[in-house]
Amino acid sequence: MLTDAEIEIVRLSAIVAGWSVLASVIPGILLGWLLARWNSPLRGLLQGGVMLPLVLPPVVTGFLLLALLGRSGPLGRAWEAVTGGQIAYTTGACVIAAATVGFPLMVESIRLSIVSVDPKLEMVSRSLGRGRLATFLRVTLPLALPGVLAGAVLSFARALGEFGATIVLAGNIEGETRTIPVAVYTLMNTRDGESAVLRLVAVSVAMSLAALLAAGWLARRRRKGQA
Repeated sequence: MLTDAEIEIVRLSAIVAGWSVLASVIPGILLGWLLARWNSPLRGLLQGGVMLPLVLPPVVTGFLLLALLGRSGPLGRAWEAVTGGQIAYTTGACVIAAATVGFPLMVESIRLSIVSVDPKLEMVSRSLGRGRLATFLRVTLPLALPGVLAGAVLSFARALGEFGATIVLAGNIEGETRTIPVAVYTLMNTRDGESAVLRLVAVSVAMSLAALLAAGWLARRRRKGQA
């Protein structure tokens, strides 16, 4: 059984992952559509920028975020001037780190799903007098919805396992930024922490596996819809 402290760690991890997905959905849909439908030489550059957090070492991603959002960074200073608080080393920083590293998975899943939508259906909608936005909302998005959901689930799973960017941007503050990966790292360096590590690892594996199974099920639904 998990202790109260471990339950709090799991709860915080789930909250951070959930908020990171919510923060990413609308930008992910917009960028997924843009990368699927935008015919421009700049599309490759945009796609490379979106996918960059997926290939960069997470610690490097965290360093770049800290350079922007830390107290000495431009966005961090602006936030402090407006609110009087800071972004780094808060639960919000955990959400930002998790959203950043999970965003490429969401966008790519959405992009592939929108690419699979037959453009002729969009053309029919436009020929009936619907505008581009109405066509997207009433035709493209419903057909691509399984891909959107699969991307959200994959992003959630990636957020659950995020460590490198989180430890740099958010630190290791008990009850505020100590998510499952950070807690496991901490407990591995603590005497008699092995049993707690095993329990948290088991929970992490179970949650991640459930998310991957859900993503696979949604992907199969998308393929059946295309058949």
